[in-house]
Amino acid sequence: MSIGMVNMRPASIARAALLFCALASPFARGSEIKIAVAGPMTGSSATFGAQMRDGAAAAVEAINASGLLPDHAKVVLSVVDDACDPRQAVAVANKLATERVLLVVGHFCSASSIPASHVYAEAGIVQVSPGSSSSRLTERGLETIFRICGRDDQQGIVAADYIHAKHTNENIAVLDDKSTAGKGIADVVEAQLHRLGREVSRQSYIAGEKDFRALVSRMKKDRVRVAYIGGYHTEIGLFVRQASEANANFVVMANDPLMSSEFWAITGSAGNDTLFTFMADPAGDANAAGVAATLKASGLSVEGYTLYAYAAVQAWAEAVNRSGSFDAARVASALRSRPIDTVIGQVRFDKKGDNTASRFLVYRWRDGHAERVKEY
Repeated sequence: MSIGMVNMRPASIARAALLFCALASPFARGSEIKIAVAGPMTGSSATFGAQMRDGAAAAVEAINASGLLPDHAKVVLSVVDDACDPRQAVAVANKLATERVLLVVGHFCSASSIPASHVYAEAGIVQVSPGSSSSRLTERGLETIFRICGRDDQQGIVAADYIHAKHTNENIAVLDDKSTAGKGIADVVEAQLHRLGREVSRQSYIAGEKDFRALVSRMKKDRVRVAYIGGYHTEIGLFVRQASEANANFVVMANDPLMSSEFWAITGSAGNDTLFTFMADPAGDANAAGVAATLKASGLSVEGYTLYAYAAVQAWAEAVNRSGSFDAARVASALRSRPIDTVIGQVRFDKKGDNTASRFLVYRWRDGHAERVKEY
């Protein structure tokens, strides 16, 4: 990968170089700097862990090739599996703390990120999540905790506004899988629909459920037309397929984990016109063209969270250059100091650690591809 992929302007590089000379580094010249990507490398959400791993690894390769870190330090990436399990995530976080990693790209599931973030904050580790969207992650204002994706209280409002605008006078059901993320966003959608004057029936299922026929039948009897689901792609895909088999004729809308080709693998043509919210897809953007081409040439996908994980590493590296330090507090301050140009576009972190430049759009599945709903 070329140096240009790190998106650093020559002037900022020169300023950073001067700063490195002025500040003593705690690391020897050419030393190895440990970072990690933590997420579901196994289990039903492993596709998202793979996206994060591939994006982070590509960014590390580019940064090491550039030689731009202080004292020509080289980044070493470890990949750890939390299986989207909160207890395993805490164990992983404690292990990474003992290994003195400087950055954790992760976690994916909010239920994992939230408890793990306490460990990172106490250990002085920067955490940047590419996919944990629960507002609870950053509401506590922990100094070294960030997310580069959007928040559920953003995407939930976008989804509810879309449903209200496009499906007037139709019965709406809001479902969730009882997970931290699934229930959290379903609560936002329900609350916003109530604010808009809409009546909503609320249903729940358990994450890992495979048989939705009874739930589909009950919703048909209630004459539900629109079903919003907060959950993950596997269960939502099964629900969509079984609803189609029952001729339920639901309009299904869901949250960001539907940005995965595995959803279509589960549903086939039954998934046509399934709606979901996701951040702006940077894969076709000029900022991402070189990175996307390199990943594709290696047989890797750029869908979903791949480029968001790349941007997480990229933003951290730029903050290290700005601060002239690997110290977590100084890096965190530099992350918040001003916007950062990344592969997903400009990133702006606020005091809480949220990326205020992130926004959600409406997409739909059509013949095996996710496309933006442009008329909204």
